[in-house]
Amino acid sequence: MKPMAHLGVGIGWRPEIADAVERLSGLDWVEVVAENVCPGHLPESLLRLRERGTRVVPHGVSLGLGGADRPDAAKLAALGERAVALGAPLVTEHIAFVRTSSPVLEAGHLLPVPRTRDALDVLCENVRIAQDALPVPLALENIAALFAWPGEELTEGQFLTELVERTGVRLLIDVANLHTNRVNRGEDPAVVLDAIPLEALAYVHVAGGIERAGVWHDTHAHPVPPVVLDLLAELRSRVEPAGVLLERDDDFPSEAELAGELAAIRAVVTAGPAAPAAPITSGSADAARTEPDPVAELDPVAESGPVAESTRTRVALGQAALLSALVAGTPVPEGFDRRRIRVQARALAAKRADVVAKVAPELPVILGGPDPYREAFLSYAKGHPMTSGYRRDALDFAEDLLIRDLPADPAARRRLTIWWRDRAGAEPPRRIVRWARALSGRAA
Repeated sequence: MKPMAHLGVGIGWRPEIADAVERLSGLDWVEVVAENVCPGHLPESLLRLRERGTRVVPHGVSLGLGGADRPDAAKLAALGERAVALGAPLVTEHIAFVRTSSPVLEAGHLLPVPRTRDALDVLCENVRIAQDALPVPLALENIAALFAWPGEELTEGQFLTELVERTGVRLLIDVANLHTNRVNRGEDPAVVLDAIPLEALAYVHVAGGIERAGVWHDTHAHPVPPVVLDLLAELRSRVEPAGVLLERDDDFPSEAELAGELAAIRAVVTAGPAAPAAPITSGSADAARTEPDPVAELDPVAESGPVAESTRTRVALGQAALLSALVAGTPVPEGFDRRRIRVQARALAAKRADVVAKVAPELPVILGGPDPYREAFLSYAKGHPMTSGYRRDALDFAEDLLIRDLPADPAARRRLTIWWRDRAGAEPPRRIVRWARALSGRAA
């Protein structure tokens, strides 16, 4: 694999810290959540960074390449458009599933795929579809998980290695996620790093989290702990990464603290010699995948044919059963750690409430503050799993309140009605319709 241009040390660009990011000394590059930018209306801050020569890499969160369905062509096109608009050398996504199509459910979060032959076959075909559609190379990130799937057939190292061998995809290694999986799933990060093809490394993520009741939560809202920097050093002793990036998504610290974390990361990266490696090429996706690769050439499975529909069906059934248990209250499938699934279900509901409050900040105000809003939303979420994006979720939540003649305060209900009508582009349900819907819901 040909080496890509050096990226250096970077940070995840977020609107909340855009000004601070522009002022950070010695910043080499930034990564932006792909779904949060529009190619025709890029934020002024990103445009200024680009004018200064700062590289920008789009990082997708919604493709769900580990899902049983083939990748959505519109989502792939949108990701490609962002790569072109940003002049990005590559795009990145996750080894995860985020939704099911039967039933139609959205997790609103990255969920782990089972490390089985069936799931690997589906993932590899989905990755090849994505590579064919994208205008730049693709790299995939290992995710943090609260739980493990029963009956797994491959280790993390074996799964990632075969993925690279069969598709030529590059890896985005998140060392914070390696630590998360050590705490939550008992996986030794050193064993994973020893097993995966580090010549396929695109770049590295570093982030903070917190442990509660024996479960590590990858929050991206806490400082990077020493144990994660130690894992970065472990990786650095094996390979010199083309880039390392700090992620922070909430509870943003001061500019000085961000600069301090970047300095700590830079100190680890520049600490000493590392074994040479050949990271990602900056050429086209087709060239990156089809150039001679001595690892892939040794494995005849790299030439595998289309995945049988029966394989996709088996993967779909397993993912649907799990996601239904997480967001719709159905029984936990056999073999899963029920306590961990309950923890994950609570985390998904809490994240859903938080994100809806961010995309529709008027709702907590109308409902009397963060606490009444959160109580009302979590009650709603128990019986209403998300089936589309967060903006649709906010509208559905507001409509459900109106159907039930809530909030009780007439003035607040009028404000909610106006808010819903302005965004839904329709009249709110009339009282007789609300009554009929409520009655049918009780009968069900």
